[in-house]
Amino acid sequence: MCAKITILGLGSLLSERSCRVTFPDLKNFRMARVKGFRRIFAHSPSIFIQRQIANCETLEMASLSAEPMDGAEFVCTAFEVVDEGLDAFREREEEFELKFVEYSNLDGSPAGAGLLCVCSTDDAYVKQWGQERFDELYTRKGLKTIWHWQLSSGLRPCAAYLRHCVLASQRLGSICAASFLDETFLVDRSTTIRTYLASHPTVMTTLPPEGLHERYGG
Repeated sequence: MCAKITILGLGSLLSERSCRVTFPDLKNFRMARVKGFRRIFAHSPSIFIQRQIANCETLEMASLSAEPMDGAEFVCTAFEVVDEGLDAFREREEEFELKFVEYSNLDGSPAGAGLLCVCSTDDAYVKQWGQERFDELYTRKGLKTIWHWQLSSGLRPCAAYLRHCVLASQRLGSICAASFLDETFLVDRSTTIRTYLASHPTVMTTLPPEGLHERYGG
């Protein structure tokens, strides 16, 4: 029998529908909590440009990752998959460090370790995938960096992606929704998503392109 591993979702993977795109046979989809990490919109993945949902002029092109930080925490999802054939997941999450971290149930009881998308570096990406791939997917698309955005850079969440994550968190109920709004931060590490949405309400009316309604529909 193949061993199973736990995957922890912090953004798109808050949506069970999105999870099943990559893991159609996942088991035990549920909420959990990760401590010692902060959820942030602080990097720019090429996939948003490829899918034409990034706005490079306004810098609305950031995605989510988990950044180590003492005292921080957030609600995530957890689910089990067979520990084989994870190549599709690694391709989907190409820019991250995929790291096993401890997580807990919502009541605070320890639940084990799960695989989390943790922030990485441009150098680590090149080491993993090669300079040619970096140049093809990033440099030639006008992105000089994935991970090295300054706190004052003005990098903002990709609107269609943020809307998707907000809707997904709401579908899971008030605990997850509140965590996403109050325990998720912009690149400046101080502005919460609740505050950002209050000043940018059009995010929630920003629809993805026609062919991506299922993937980015919450």
